[in-house]
Amino acid sequence: MQDAHMSALSAKHAVLDQRINAESQRPHPDQILLAELKKQKLRVKEAMVLG
Repeated sequence: MQDAHMSALSAKHAVLDQRINAESQRPHPDQILLAELKKQKLRVKEAMVLG
């Protein structure tokens, strides 16, 4: 069960990373969206560390 949870968190982290990178590459990135995505990514990473 723990492994499934960590795998799900890892997958979510990767998706958020991809979304951040994609938004950053746009000619005029949405700074509010980027900030929110980065906050979400940080929360996921904290959950992974705390396990």
